[in-house]
Amino acid sequence: MSSTPLKQPLLAHRLADYASNLSFEKLPDEAVLEAKRRVIDALGCALGAYDSEPAQIARKVAELSSNPHGATVLTTHHKTSPDQAAFANGVMMRYLDFNDTYLSKEPAHPSDNIAAVLAVAEAEKKSGKDIITAIVLAYEIQCRLCDAASIRAKGWDHVTYGSFSAGLAAGKLYGLSKEQLVHVQGLAATPNNAMRQTRVGELSHWKGCAFANASRNAVFAATLAKYGMTGPSEIFEGEMGFWAQVSGPFELADMGGENGNLHFMINQTYVKHFPAEYHSQSAIEAALELREQIGADNIDQKIESITIESFDAAVDIIAGFVEHWAPKSRETADHSMPYCVSAALIDGDITLDTFSDARIQEPKLRALIQKVKVNRNAEMSAGYPEGIPNLLVIKTTDGQEYSKKVSYPLGHNRNPMNDVDIEKKFKPLAMRWMSEHHVERILKALWDLENCNDISEIMALFADGMAAGK
Repeated sequence: MSSTPLKQPLLAHRLADYASNLSFEKLPDEAVLEAKRRVIDALGCALGAYDSEPAQIARKVAELSSNPHGATVLTTHHKTSPDQAAFANGVMMRYLDFNDTYLSKEPAHPSDNIAAVLAVAEAEKKSGKDIITAIVLAYEIQCRLCDAASIRAKGWDHVTYGSFSAGLAAGKLYGLSKEQLVHVQGLAATPNNAMRQTRVGELSHWKGCAFANASRNAVFAATLAKYGMTGPSEIFEGEMGFWAQVSGPFELADMGGENGNLHFMINQTYVKHFPAEYHSQSAIEAALELREQIGADNIDQKIESITIESFDAAVDIIAGFVEHWAPKSRETADHSMPYCVSAALIDGDITLDTFSDARIQEPKLRALIQKVKVNRNAEMSAGYPEGIPNLLVIKTTDGQEYSKKVSYPLGHNRNPMNDVDIEKKFKPLAMRWMSEHHVERILKALWDLENCNDISEIMALFADGMAAGK
């Protein structure tokens, strides 16, 4: 470590203090439970994406290198460097756009941090309590940053905040000092600001890989700091720092456990019920209810028009481009509210198969999409981000009009999924590849995560289950 005195930037120093001081004993029971739910949910999403092309590519790249003291590539017994494991596993967790969400000035998928946490924890042989603490920390950092400032309007992708959250979580698991945790932030954030172009127009594989890349970079930064690398100081307040280049100045609210605040952000995040971009979840629920009222038989022929009164963020992200009415890829289709609503009306559900190449090209579905109009609505925008209000109005060819508004879909923190709901989501994703017996073994281990002494044993359960098959 350099002997040069470190000039402490105020916010980075505060975040380093917070990360260093947070412990499992300070976590409320509900935060511990929510962390375990999020691990189960994220790993289920990873199994659902196992055979996706980006996941296959990421695993192949991770398996190019071996490190017997590193971290496991999920679904295999292969161990690679923690940063490569964070990337490969992060791609699997994120690719389906089925993992959890947080909505604020900047939206996020905070369970994206879990891949980095598991990778470093395995390499460092940390306990389940250490893992849970690092997960709660990562959620706290990312969600508080999302509350503080929006960066997408300036062209930056939300995963940019992941440099801080995943970096600090990784650094904590490495046991870094407060000074080193300040360096981690400079090392992770300075070179890794991500452009919002990732989520504009026709989307590519990279949409599901962007945070995995942030995790990889964050773990690498923490590893460098562990061995003495120093990073750019004043990462937030500096003349050419984060505030000047990316976000503008902001204040960060008291974090969980800070100044007597017992409110942890992990409890304010949302689990997805459908494998689609989160802002569409309420519109999908509304469509399914109207489908029952209209009648499912030949519903596409009964519908004259579909109007969705929505909020600005939803329009900007999933209903603002011509590609949303004519998606060519899974990445664009699951980020298209017109597509998701139309598919829900015809099929009566949204599943992984909704976004297959064949389904995306289906003429009847494409025809119904052209009947969809999405409007910006001031009332809906006023209800966001507290809720995600979408109002559907469907006119039928016989002159009838049907409407339904949903603000808090299943999985929202005001309408949360319970443990049974979490398992109902996990099991079908896992049982695509392995037997119910193996799935039950995995779930039992994950629900008891705080008592785990070696996460590699749980990672091995996934590989064993995949090898045994269904």
